[in-house]
Amino acid sequence: MRMATTLSVGVLAAGGIGHAVVTSLDTGIDRIDPFKDMKNRPQAGHGLNILLVGTDGRDRITEEERRRYRLGGAPCHCTDTVMLVHLSANRERASVVSLPRDSYAEMPEHTDLTTGRRHHAHPVKLNAAYAEGGPGLTVRTVESMTGVKIDHYLEVDFTSFMKTVDAVGGVQICTPKPLKDSYTGLDLPAGPHELDGGQALQYVRARHVDGASDLGRMQRQQKFLAALIDQVTSGGVLLNPVRFRQVATTMLSSVRADQGFGTEQMLTLAKAMQGFGPASSEFVSVPLGDMSFPVKGIGSTVKWDAAKAQRLFQSLREDRPLSPARPAAPKGPRPVDVDVAPKTIRVQVYNGTRTDGLGGRVDAALRGAGFDTTRQPRTGTGPETARTVVSYDPRWDRSAKSLAAALPGAQLKAVPGQGGTLQVTVGSDYKGVAPVREREQQTGQFEAVRGDQVVCP
Repeated sequence: MRMATTLSVGVLAAGGIGHAVVTSLDTGIDRIDPFKDMKNRPQAGHGLNILLVGTDGRDRITEEERRRYRLGGAPCHCTDTVMLVHLSANRERASVVSLPRDSYAEMPEHTDLTTGRRHHAHPVKLNAAYAEGGPGLTVRTVESMTGVKIDHYLEVDFTSFMKTVDAVGGVQICTPKPLKDSYTGLDLPAGPHELDGGQALQYVRARHVDGASDLGRMQRQQKFLAALIDQVTSGGVLLNPVRFRQVATTMLSSVRADQGFGTEQMLTLAKAMQGFGPASSEFVSVPLGDMSFPVKGIGSTVKWDAAKAQRLFQSLREDRPLSPARPAAPKGPRPVDVDVAPKTIRVQVYNGTRTDGLGGRVDAALRGAGFDTTRQPRTGTGPETARTVVSYDPRWDRSAKSLAAALPGAQLKAVPGQGGTLQVTVGSDYKGVAPVREREQQTGQFEAVRGDQVVCP
């Protein structure tokens, strides 16, 4: 996710900042020519395709940052992350496809940039293409694997990542369970978190928080990118020229791009993407067939599911969305996404106040929100309750959190042995029931998700 900053440049430009400002930013980009002498390229499709490459360069990391964020070791001068970004022809959708760095690849014939030796086509891991042939060989390899013609190439190392996140004011991430990785130092309890640059770097680099390794890391990188887009488009960056310039300058300070990605291209994208936001983006990892495909002399690689991958990249070429169509926006307040469907949560309501009939009204309101209430509210015992309390058996903690989301400000109270029926004691702070819905699980044939499905509610 080192290059997440780069994708946001197009979003930032949507603020309508003048030509002169964008031109001055353009001059700070390090230019390369990854398309030089390329022949027999795939036929162009519809829309715009950008190859985002993150390298493991760490030359500008301070010694204190190396120690604090576990950034020791020598860089491999290879690609740490590879993403193919497709912007639809109408510029209303961005499809981001993560390509595992250990993907089995057939590298085209080329000259090794390090040794100068001429190599015939041979199998490698995808991230080795950069080490052997730089940006040009990386583009050729990806085009050969996907059949998608690359229009622009953007490359970023992660040394400016922390400053970029800090420049946008941090990024909010919600974690349904604790995340701890001793390799990167990541240590986040379950819940919402406002990550600064250093914590964000740990989050996107972590590979040892679960058994999913690189695949789990790619999902977290996609989630972070959606949250970054949300922060940029809703955090006032686009409406403040001074802040825009500060953030964009930080972003572009470490970018390497092809000659064709200049001022006019950024302004064109800016004008077309003014309504861009998390719901306009979709994320997917290339379908996999063999998670441990052995290759002599290389080791274990990740092999794609050829048939599914072909359909995925065909969809990109034909400019078709990868995620299911969005349902019509419901009227009224936006429902809060919860992990457990309300209809599966049994609720007993108690009136903890002296207000007659409040228990019945709350029971009806929760039932109207989809919860399975007993329809027999009761009067609470003891003194009047100031705060609404949701009592639950710890075995039903996810159901309790889903119910509490419908009662803003409610306190959760674990009661071992209570059983599967949750209890709501209504306090004098009760303001009403908020609409909730089960978090969307539909991902379509490619298991793609939209940005608005993975950002914090």
